[in-house]
Amino acid sequence: MATKIRLQRGGRKGYAFYRIVIADARAPRDGRFTEKIGTYNPNTNPATVDLNFERALYWVEVGAQPTDTVRSILRHEGVYLMKHLKGGVAKGAFDEDEAQRRFDSWKDAKQKGDEKVRAAEAKAKKDAYEKELKAEKAINENVAKKVAEKKAAAAAAKEEAAAAEAEAPAEA
Repeated sequence: MATKIRLQRGGRKGYAFYRIVIADARAPRDGRFTEKIGTYNPNTNPATVDLNFERALYWVEVGAQPTDTVRSILRHEGVYLMKHLKGGVAKGAFDEDEAQRRFDSWKDAKQKGDEKVRAAEAKAKKDAYEKELKAEKAINENVAKKVAEKKAAAAAAKEEAAAAEAEAPAEA
């Protein structure tokens, strides 16, 4: 039986959410599956992946073939790196502790990169909000000036009318 690691679609229309599943290669996309090993939400930035790392590594090691998207997810999560490091341990290139140390340093660097992306996005959002607020304040000030000018013009017209009325009976 050929086994695939694939995405199974869920979520509402226009807002996809996927489960990462192990399924028979002949099963339809949203059909029966053997095991659910995680979820993938492409709607966040960066995309949110919740993966059972040990089970994903096991299935990759026993020969399950991932789809292209799942392969990139597994690569991004470090499953293929760990498989590679375990191969190095099996060949005697380094020991298990060194493999774990290398994987941990890679994971730390990846998390720092993700934090930078999130921080940059939050800063951009804050800057956009402040720019909008500044523009709205400028518009409100202009409107307030125009209203004050209209009120002043109306008050001046009222005074002129009152002065003209006061002069009219004096002449008569």
